[in-house]
Amino acid sequence: MLHDKLTQLESRLGSSILSKINDPELLPYQVELWLKRDDLLHPILSGNKWRKLKYILNHALSLPNGPADTLVSMGGAYSNHLHALAFAGAALGIKTVGLIRGEAPAKLTPTLTDLQNFGMTLKFVSRSEYRALREYQGHHDLPGLKKGQYWIPEGGAHSLALQGVGELLAEIALPFDTLCVPCGTGTTLAGLINQAPASVSVLGFAALKNAGFLTDDVRQMLTGTQDSWLINHDYHCGGFAKTTPALLAFMARFQSQTGITLEPVYTGKMLYGLYSLIKSHYFKPGHRLVAVHTGGLQGNRGFAPCGTD
Repeated sequence: MLHDKLTQLESRLGSSILSKINDPELLPYQVELWLKRDDLLHPILSGNKWRKLKYILNHALSLPNGPADTLVSMGGAYSNHLHALAFAGAALGIKTVGLIRGEAPAKLTPTLTDLQNFGMTLKFVSRSEYRALREYQGHHDLPGLKKGQYWIPEGGAHSLALQGVGELLAEIALPFDTLCVPCGTGTTLAGLINQAPASVSVLGFAALKNAGFLTDDVRQMLTGTQDSWLINHDYHCGGFAKTTPALLAFMARFQSQTGITLEPVYTGKMLYGLYSLIKSHYFKPGHRLVAVHTGGLQGNRGFAPCGTD
């Protein structure tokens, strides 16, 4: 049962439609590409950010000893996760605390400014302290938590996030062969694998460099013996939040061709890699792909406009 406050918040979200990508560049390959527009859910609670938080927040509001009064989590200076969490906390009337990687900047990033405006308390921690925070996965595991405080791991990477992510599959009405999604922590990928029909393969695109550990992390989150999935590690473009001129040029062309805005951390890299695979005949003619736009467009404020260095 979803808490009344979350039901009300969810009612404010838009529709995540399926958009067919009619790009002449793909015509010779006879592969059909559709984009699941989770970016349209909400300007801030967009994409997998909302889907991952939905049942975590429901748990926080439904604890046996009373609802949590403070949500505590972690992220970087342009964190989509913290941006969505701070907004959700304000909407639900719950205090939020963000543990931010690195020293406090002389001038806050636009994202950090938003977090403060949404009422989130910012606490800056060293990079070594930040890495240590990744050890704590349970909602009460973080040392020093006060009564009423609820811990959410980095990026919402929690078993409770899997259910919300998995709900995306029920929204895809047309038959398809492969589902594609960008990967940070692998939580979204795992949630989709758990709910994907046996006839569908799931393809993740790692946004991080040297992310071989993701395969084991994802496998630990799976609820069955699914084996029709893999993670591609070839299109991280130098590492997390790194870009290349080729990536930015691709994004500029895609946006001009389709009118769909991308960001270079997740969805931009996934589509860049997907186009490359299509052009290398990775998929047979007649294959139908559905790629997930995971939102997070506010993160574009940390980059130069597409097509520029």
